[in-house]
Amino acid sequence: MSTIETCHNLSVDRLAGILHRVRVSARVFHTGPLAAPARFSDDMEGAGHLHVLRHGKLRLTDHGGNVHDIAAPAAILLARPRPHDLCGLNGGADLACATVDLGGTANPLIRALPPILVMPLNDGGQGSQLAAILDLLFVEANQRHCGHQVIMDRLAEAAIVHILRQSMDTPSGLGLLAGLAHPHLALALTAMHDNPERDWTLETLADSAGLSRSVFAETFHQVVGQPPGQYLSGWRMLLARAALERGTSLKRVAQEVGYASPAALSRAFSRHFGASARDLLKAGR
Repeated sequence: MSTIETCHNLSVDRLAGILHRVRVSARVFHTGPLAAPARFSDDMEGAGHLHVLRHGKLRLTDHGGNVHDIAAPAAILLARPRPHDLCGLNGGADLACATVDLGGTANPLIRALPPILVMPLNDGGQGSQLAAILDLLFVEANQRHCGHQVIMDRLAEAAIVHILRQSMDTPSGLGLLAGLAHPHLALALTAMHDNPERDWTLETLADSAGLSRSVFAETFHQVVGQPPGQYLSGWRMLLARAALERGTSLKRVAQEVGYASPAALSRAFSRHFGASARDLLKAGR
């Protein structure tokens, strides 16, 4: 068995580095029948959505005209804000809905996930584990004991992590998910995510992946879609921006993401975002 074949193999956790630094949150706002067609705009606090279809059949239409007819049981994740409509089909639908925040631009998985991810819950394996978590969510919604909102929200967050895990194990196309599914590249990606402050070089990253420099560089570019140095720089910039938005000092951020000085971080920040950190934060972009 590969050392990264499953996340429960403790030799490496492919999600820990990201989830440790990027907060995944959810807020459940509906459980029960969908009594009438519902419209979800893209101005709902800049949030994505998780819809869990427990019974029935559902039609999801995004505002680009794409139509998805979905049969229960299924989880539907829109990781980033996307206007869409829901309506029940053939007798309606019973579902739970939550707004979700996967950490915004600070989470590289956001760009790796499809705009609309539909995951059946009756296919065994991790689908069964996810279904069990969501069953608990509906039980909690029906009982409405003290603290039930907090428990529902935490269960929705656990469901999102399961969806990320399953998406990582069954990737399609190029990108981060494909890299995390690769038995060698995942080791280097996880090392970057876990330790962005280290003085990484192509050689040390290749060593962490157990590959020669040339094979590592070529394979990384082919699978992830960009050179390893570019990916590392992007990850550091996402972390830096999120930290600066939280009010962390430029000096401390430079240390946390692997730059020798605040000036070096400022130059890299301006190259990456096309504006200085001060101007970007002032504009609120």
